[in-house]
Amino acid sequence: MNYAQEIANCHATILGFGYDDLIRTRTAWVLSRMHIKFLELPKWRDNVNLRTWHKGPERLFYIRDYRLTDEKDEKDLVVATTSWLVVNIDSRRLVRETLLDEESICRNDAITPSCDKIRIPSGIAQELHSSHTVSYSDLDMNGHANNAMYLVWAMDAAGCDVTLHRPLKELKINFNHEARAGQTVDLFLSRDSSGDSLVFWVEGRIRENDGVSSFIMEMTF
Repeated sequence: MNYAQEIANCHATILGFGYDDLIRTRTAWVLSRMHIKFLELPKWRDNVNLRTWHKGPERLFYIRDYRLTDEKDEKDLVVATTSWLVVNIDSRRLVRETLLDEESICRNDAITPSCDKIRIPSGIAQELHSSHTVSYSDLDMNGHANNAMYLVWAMDAAGCDVTLHRPLKELKINFNHEARAGQTVDLFLSRDSSGDSLVFWVEGRIRENDGVSSFIMEMTF
């Protein structure tokens, strides 16, 4: 996820709609949704290639896909699709205007369809698992929790008895509200082991903001 956000920024800059281009109008890219499939995890010292391309607008979102491949035979290891919004950084309102050159759009799909809204199935209860206070090491350059840190919190909530013994196969995330330094994020955990896979849902709610949902994540092991 850290590599994905870096390569997205690099590519957007090349195409003329990166951070420096948008900040002139007090706007910025905000990652809203992400769907990742882990087909095969690369190992230590493996050489890999990471590619990204943008697929243009879709409803309120701008879609960007990724493919991580083995350098030797170009076999897919990880594929992902992401949905982005453009917001005014002062008002936090969405900005709806065409930013992209049609010629730069690539219609290839790493994953289709785009990541949808995550809903916990009815009948599966949520329980408060733990709480996390957003600290310095969680922050991005804007003073909010970096999107990759939400996955760290969720994997910790799933527990070592799962994460050390079962590979993460699929991941979906909805980023709903930024978490700031010093805020407490209460982590609510749901679990379904009725099928062949083990599925966890982790929702983080910001205590100081009346329990507003900061993120919700679905992890399939």
